[in-house]
Formats: sequence, structure tokens, C-alpha cells
Amino acid sequence: MQKKLYRSQTDKKIAGVCGGIAAYFGIDSTIIRLVWVLAVVFGGAGLLAYIVAALVMPVAPEGVENAPFQQQAPQQDTGDYTPYTEVRNDENN
Repeated sequence: MQKKLYRSQTDKKIAGVCGGIAAYFGIDSTIIRLVWVLAVVFGGAGLLAYIVAALVMPVAPEGVENAPFQQQAPQQDTGDYTPYTEVRNDENN
């Protein structure tokens, strides 16, 4: 199956462009966002590139999960644990 570049519906701050690019390359979206901010501040073309990407990239379909770095819900404690008990092998017992 081929990977496709989509805008993320779940990992987005503005339009989901950085979340979609991060999911495509399999890296954290925060890294992509930092690179994009640096491109806007130092290069100037980053804002135009973001707008073009937001217009060109399709939104991910409903069945497609394209954000591998989503935070998962914490696991509930089932209580299936054994508390520590000290076992002695004394001859007097």
C-alpha cells in the first residue's frame, strides 16, 4: 500500500498541514512545526508555502488514521498485581 500525503484531521493547529507531513514521514509534528516557524521567520517563504500546502493537500478521509504520534489514553489499573511480601527461610518457623 502506498503512503499518501493528507492534511491531518486530528493533529492540527491551523489546517493540519504540519501534522499530515509529520505523519507521512513518521516523525513528531512538533519538529515539523518548528522547522516551519523557522522558515517563516528566516526565509519568509514559509507562510506562502503553508498556504499553498493547505490549499493543495487533501484532507484525510474518515477511515484513514495518519497521525502516528497521537497521545493514547492512559491504561487503567486492573488491580492484578501481587504486593511484595518478604519470605523468610528461618529454621525456627
